[in-house]
Amino acid sequence: MAKHASAIRQRRRSLRRRAVNKRNKTALRTQVKKIRDLVEAQDKDQAKAMLPKIFKTIDQTVKKGTIHGNTGARYKSRLSRQIEKISSASSK
Repeated sequence: MAKHASAIRQRRRSLRRRAVNKRNKTALRTQVKKIRDLVEAQDKDQAKAMLPKIFKTIDQTVKKGTIHGNTGARYKSRLSRQIEKISSASSK
């Protein structure tokens, strides 16, 4: 265990940051799961309506440093592609 005062403070800080990061990641993953369920159910309208909300969550998570910028871009790209696929598949 840390003995120096600065190490003790750093440990407290890292635990706080860990809790914040965990909260942010959990919220992000929950929303991604919801939108993927909508994609699986072929519900294009609701999925498209939910897309801006999840993009906002992804951008906030990236800004806070919880996930890397490229990871956020990859999430957004893949979700957009999945939604576009169901829109073309349902129009056939």
